[in-house]
Amino acid sequence: MKKALIITYYWPPSGGAGVQRWLKFVKYLGDYNWEPVIYTPENPEFPENDPSLFSDIPPGTEVWKLPIWEPYSAYKKLMGRKKEEKINAAFLSEKKNNQTMESISVWIRGNFFIPDARRFWIKPSIRFLIKQLKEHPVDVIISTGPPHSMHLIAMPLAKMFHLPWLADFRDPWTNIDFYKELKLTPWADSKHRSLEKQVLQQANTVTVISNTMANDFRQLYPRHYEVITNGFDDSDVETVSPLTLDSRFSIAHIGTLTGSRNPVTLWEAINKLLLENEHFKQDLEIKLIGKADYTVMESLQQYGLQQFVSKIDYMPHNEVIQSQRKAQVLLLIINNTPNSKMILTGKFFEYLAAERPILCLGPEDGDAAQILEATKSGLLAGFGEVDKMKNNIRSLYQQFKSGTPAPKPQNIRQYSRKTLTRHLASVLNRISIG
Repeated sequence: MKKALIITYYWPPSGGAGVQRWLKFVKYLGDYNWEPVIYTPENPEFPENDPSLFSDIPPGTEVWKLPIWEPYSAYKKLMGRKKEEKINAAFLSEKKNNQTMESISVWIRGNFFIPDARRFWIKPSIRFLIKQLKEHPVDVIISTGPPHSMHLIAMPLAKMFHLPWLADFRDPWTNIDFYKELKLTPWADSKHRSLEKQVLQQANTVTVISNTMANDFRQLYPRHYEVITNGFDDSDVETVSPLTLDSRFSIAHIGTLTGSRNPVTLWEAINKLLLENEHFKQDLEIKLIGKADYTVMESLQQYGLQQFVSKIDYMPHNEVIQSQRKAQVLLLIINNTPNSKMILTGKFFEYLAAERPILCLGPEDGDAAQILEATKSGLLAGFGEVDKMKNNIRSLYQQFKSGTPAPKPQNIRQYSRKTLTRHLASVLNRISIG
């Protein structure tokens, strides 16, 4: 078997979306004659812990670790937070902070920690991995970001050891939805763009999660980009025993709800339906599983919906799978940002496997909309289309009241983790031979 060194910040017991993609690749790479070797921090700052994910790691998987220093302790002191508090990703804030101090901390983060707060791990990692690779050679190096510091660890190692390098982008770099919130100086912006271009130029291959993301990167640096979407794991679904659907008309959202993902269009549509239909008011339940920005909670209160909300801050992934399959409707929210067309969240594919109707708010010409239409798995309304969203909810509610079984999504096998890993292995075979 050939060996692949995978440089990733997120690894169990990390919970959340960032860990899923490469955890699942590692789970199945051995089936295609690739042995993964993981390099990850020993003491990272995870938004959530989920020890249940250890069960997905194949027995005997080699994991190399090195301590990391991150500036979050200083940030917590600056913001008056407790030492044990978790730091949320993507500027999600569960409570309204001191805006002046928050603005200062964002400016420091954007202009001094380039490309991100894990930059101090780059040089120690390179030194450590030089020794490791001399004693334990591999056939290919893989880096996955964000955080994009992982790419800057892989880049010099690939050059030094003459190894093929695959740079994987789970999210964009300078076109990520919160990039403009970083308050970058012209120098810092130029530095980010320069580093990004170096990675795109020097990697033997670059993998991305959607067609629109590939097109976006092509504008930055013209080359071939390999599209390997996120997906669902059959074994996750197979381990779930038959479940009884929620007795109420549950609209369930799994994952974080950032400020840019606050579905005001949805809240307004639900509010209008509540005024029109007394039965809807008796049946409705809004399930929010995952952290939500304080602006989301304020919007729910503004539209008088807080009485219908059931909220759980975090749920282990194995329980998430059960909740998805029990919900009457699964809610998919695309960030209302300039890069919205390229966003394909990992949970979308798990929603497909759950075989429950999907209610989506997002761009009608985006990648998510195309898959939703191709798989016949749900209904979509664009940002601001309150009446269309209201009609979509009404249609799903009528289906619920009549007891009509939801139609199963079509042609979703291409999104299984095992199929996607086979695609990845073929890419690795190609670059390791070339």
